[in-house]
Amino acid sequence: MRPNPYRAASNSDCARPAAVVERGVAGVYMAGVQIDLQSNEVPTDGEMTSENYPPNDGQGAKSGAEGQDTPNEPKAQIDSEDARDDAAAEIAELNERILRLAAELENTRRRAEKEKSDAGRYAIAAFARDLLNVADTFERALDNAPGAEPDTSAEAVSGFVTGVRMTERALAAAMERHGVRRVDPKGEKFDPNLHQAVAQAPAPGVPAGCVAETAQVGFMIGDRVLRAAMVIVSTGEAPPADNGAHIDTSA
Repeated sequence: MRPNPYRAASNSDCARPAAVVERGVAGVYMAGVQIDLQSNEVPTDGEMTSENYPPNDGQGAKSGAEGQDTPNEPKAQIDSEDARDDAAAEIAELNERILRLAAELENTRRRAEKEKSDAGRYAIAAFARDLLNVADTFERALDNAPGAEPDTSAEAVSGFVTGVRMTERALAAAMERHGVRRVDPKGEKFDPNLHQAVAQAPAPGVPAGCVAETAQVGFMIGDRVLRAAMVIVSTGEAPPADNGAHIDTSA
C-alpha cells in the first residue's frame, strides 16, 4: 500500500521533533528532507522520490504540453520566415506595378498635351487647304479683269464677272464642307438670336415682325452664330396716303 504523504498526523508524528521548513531556490527542506521543486519529487515517510511524489495541479499537463510544443517551434519559425518572404515579394511586385502605371500615366498626359497643342495649331489646316482653290480661282479672275482702256470689250467684262462668280461659289462650297452655312433670312420671322435689326420700315406684302430686306447676310457653324444677319424689319403695310379729297362738313 502506497503511503499518503499528506495523511493526518498520528501520535507517533506528534512525538517527532518539530519540522524545520526552509525554502530556497533549489527546493524546500521539510523535516530535514529536501523536496526538489524542479524535479517534482516529494519524499515519503522514509524517503520521497520522483516516483511517489504527487505533482501539483496542472503541473503534469503543462509539462506534457511544453514537451509537445518544443519540437514544433522550429517549424513555426520556418513558417513565419516564409510568410515574411512572401509578403516582401508581394510588396516588391506591387511597387513595380505602381511604378509602371505611373510611367504610363505620365506618357499619356504628355501625348494628350501634344495632341491638344497640335489641334489648336493645325485645326484650320483642312479649311485653309480648301481656301487655296478659292484663291486660285480669284487669281484667274483677276488675270482676266478688263483694264482701264476705253475700248474694253463687253466680252472681257463678262469674262471677269464670270470669274468673280466662280470664286464666290468656290468659297461658299468650301465653307459648307466645313459646316459653315450662309444665312439670308429675307421674308422670315425676325429672330433676335440669329438676326440683328438695323431699321424698321413698312413693307408691302410683308407682315409686321418679319424681315423685309437683308442688309448683310449672316453665317453659322453648326448651331452657333458666327455673324448675325443685319436686316430691316417690316412694320406692316404702309398707311394710305391722304390726297386732300376729304371735305370737312362739320361747319
